[in-house]
Amino acid sequence: MDSFDWAKEFNASVTICNREGIVVYMNGRSIAQFKNYGGESLVGNSLVDCHPEPSRTKLLQMLENPIENIYTTEKAGKKNIIIQKPWMQDGQFSGVVEISFELPADMLNHKR
Repeated sequence: MDSFDWAKEFNASVTICNREGIVVYMNGRSIAQFKNYGGESLVGNSLVDCHPEPSRTKLLQMLENPIENIYTTEKAGKKNIIIQKPWMQDGQFSGVVEISFELPADMLNHKR
């Protein structure tokens, strides 16, 4: 989709679904991240079906209302941040954008 060209070479995994939960876009990092779940074949399919509880219920809530969800995960000593935000297009709530990437172990925290 041309409207997502900004994400093509973005240095993070970008996955976008519409209000029905159908995956409409995955950049190369997203495809690689989810290769064990189907990779690029997830485009056009339900993102809701990929989530067990309680993540499934949270995603359904996010598809009903433009709310965000931000959290970290840790696996094999690597910490990732997951940022899920409403996708707005022409002022209308169109779905959910998920951006995820690994956090550096020595990440600085500036209190301002």
